[in-house]
Amino acid sequence: MKVPASTYRLQIRSSFTLFDAAETVPYLKSLGVDWVYLSPILTAERGSDHGYDVTDPSSVDPERGGPEGLLALSAAAREHGMGVLVDIVPNHVGVATPAQNPWWWSLLQEGRRSPYAEAFDVDWDFGAGRIRIPVLGSDDDLGLLEVADGELHYYGHRFPLAAGSCSDGDSPRAVHDRQHYELVSWRRADSELNYRRFFAVNTLAGLRVEDPWVFDQAHAEVKRWFDDGLVDGLRVDHPDGLADPAGYLRWLKDLSGGAYVLVEKILEPGEELPTEFACEGTTGYDALADLDRLLVDPAGEAALDALDAQLRSGEPADYAAMILGTKRAVADGMLRSEILRLARLVHFDARLSADLSVDVAADALAQVIAAFPVYRTYLPTGEEVLREACAAAARQRPDLAEVLDALLPLLLKPGTELGLRFQQTSGMVMAKGVEDTAFYRYTRLGTLTEVGADPSHFSLAPDEFHRRMAGRQKSMPLSMTTLTTHDTKRSEDTRARISVIAELPEWAATLDTLRGLAPVPDGPFETLLWQAVIGAWPASRERLQAYAEKAAREAANSTTWTDPDQKFESRVKSAVDAAFDDARVTTVIEDIVARTDAFAAANSLSLKLLQLTMPGVPDVYQGTEFWDRSLADPDNRRAVDFESRGASLAALDAGTIPADFRDEATKLLLTSRALRLRRDRPELFQGYRPVLASGAAADHLVAFDRGSDSNSTGSTPGALTLATRLPFGLERAGGWRDTVVELSTALRDELTGRTHGPGPVPVAEILQPYPVALLAPVNGDNA
Repeated sequence: MKVPASTYRLQIRSSFTLFDAAETVPYLKSLGVDWVYLSPILTAERGSDHGYDVTDPSSVDPERGGPEGLLALSAAAREHGMGVLVDIVPNHVGVATPAQNPWWWSLLQEGRRSPYAEAFDVDWDFGAGRIRIPVLGSDDDLGLLEVADGELHYYGHRFPLAAGSCSDGDSPRAVHDRQHYELVSWRRADSELNYRRFFAVNTLAGLRVEDPWVFDQAHAEVKRWFDDGLVDGLRVDHPDGLADPAGYLRWLKDLSGGAYVLVEKILEPGEELPTEFACEGTTGYDALADLDRLLVDPAGEAALDALDAQLRSGEPADYAAMILGTKRAVADGMLRSEILRLARLVHFDARLSADLSVDVAADALAQVIAAFPVYRTYLPTGEEVLREACAAAARQRPDLAEVLDALLPLLLKPGTELGLRFQQTSGMVMAKGVEDTAFYRYTRLGTLTEVGADPSHFSLAPDEFHRRMAGRQKSMPLSMTTLTTHDTKRSEDTRARISVIAELPEWAATLDTLRGLAPVPDGPFETLLWQAVIGAWPASRERLQAYAEKAAREAANSTTWTDPDQKFESRVKSAVDAAFDDARVTTVIEDIVARTDAFAAANSLSLKLLQLTMPGVPDVYQGTEFWDRSLADPDNRRAVDFESRGASLAALDAGTIPADFRDEATKLLLTSRALRLRRDRPELFQGYRPVLASGAAADHLVAFDRGSDSNSTGSTPGALTLATRLPFGLERAGGWRDTVVELSTALRDELTGRTHGPGPVPVAEILQPYPVALLAPVNGDNA
């Protein structure tokens, strides 16, 4: 099996095709990248900028370059000795435009008799033999249907007609009533749909890839990539939505010839990847959470909690209670259709009392899912999690205890439809209730509310970080690490600046000033908004307005997507405008940005070097070798200027090294030197050993040696990473002073070219002019 030393994620779309990606390969090679990592490239909804709405899994998307583009990209990678990793989406397909999806079109036209009927997850009985499509403005709009060109039309929507269902003189509504589908109001989707979706996205329909023929047809093109030697590895999107993730991964390993496979699996703190998963690891959100918390000052927690309590007019937010509530609201709201489908299975189960109504079963099931501490189980793996969730639900709702006792034995049976569907559903509720709701409500420090993290865990001590990294080296050495993705709520450099807030004693006063100048009637949202503005500054008005609207609606405290509160949203818009139009607000923002600039840059560089050199396979998200202060999607999917990056890299290689570490060329220098070292000298990254400093500021240094582990003959030195932690506090305490680190041999700094050691070396000498250093034995010295 080929394994990447590193990857570089590219977002492939019509404005940046596979041909464009092929042209970037020489730059990526020079940067030090080992494998090119592509977003989904199968044919997707026309105009899709992300590709996760695949409409035809049998072909590479023509808008993204088609098969010729993939061939060009693969050939360029091979020419430069690089591999190719591709993101695939097995859980669902795009159905926004039925005519673009042959499988879905057939299903709508032929119903249960369609050859693709078993490919989709439809509860036909609940729909009286019809699949419900929630596209109407209201059910009264059935009178607006038209029959034209042998199809049923509703404004811009087109649907097929079943054979023999339309005769001359028939009204469009009569024709509609004879179809295998029923067009209904979009507002009925929350509770009356009868097909499995991706989360609450009506235009993404779940696929049953647990059926061998569905798997084979949905992966025929993917198989061709490996048969033709075009691709070396796969990233699997949302495996938690599948009926049998472990079985799917085994099939995928066989299909790919044992290729390198990663899964987009969100691991909650303390959770481990199931051992039965045939893959090399996750896409790295677990690593991101550890790195962020390592650079957050634990001393700042009390002040931020006090501020949070003030903004909420009482106590600081109780995160556990919050997510119990948000998950329950999601289960009772936008995902009630999925909960009711489970409840119907319970209601008709002969082993339960006939007195158990669908509503009571739904109430109990929703409570169990709300109590789940992880995304899902993989029974029998996780049985204890399910038992504890049922026990917790019973404690929360004693009135449901008897029902829950009856439900538990049914839920513990993984081979039953109920057992399978329950496992698929719990992850949906977790994602929507936590990532997409609570993370916009729990606002004391934006760094902490990132995908795959528990924001109630405020910081991570260096000794615990080292323990986790040693564990990662032992059990997940091939798992991906990351700092920014197409899904992160804030990019790495945005979070790095926000993290400084935990060290700033004046943050509460700064926020109070901003709230007075540009008030929004939602205190917790105000701190989220102003942290985002400061973290992303300078940013365009359009970017910040789009983020503010999305964040407010996701939080769903003062406005929502489905029922926007125009008065509240007007206040939010005015606050963002004030950042540009009110000189007083602009001055406050620019003052705190200037105040934190050096500390934010130090955090960014420390994060980057730690991630690029820690155990695992580091990924660089497109463009983040320069400063990238993005917010949530689509802001984090903007176009990248590769030409400027290439020119800057050439200047670095010609000897033009930045003197000021706040220059974004410093980040490019660090990224290129770390990636090149990992690619060209892999022997320097075979183990993990903490390196401890001594002296007054020892706690501000995070250092580790990636050389081989100790044995009877001692340890072999490898790449040595040194990174500054909590830079504001370091400066306030007087700098490094007498802090030293012991070097066992002479080591060369890959960033400055200077040699240090052996013996005790002042940290201030090594970390100059940059707050980080990457030391490596001179070639031959580590043999």
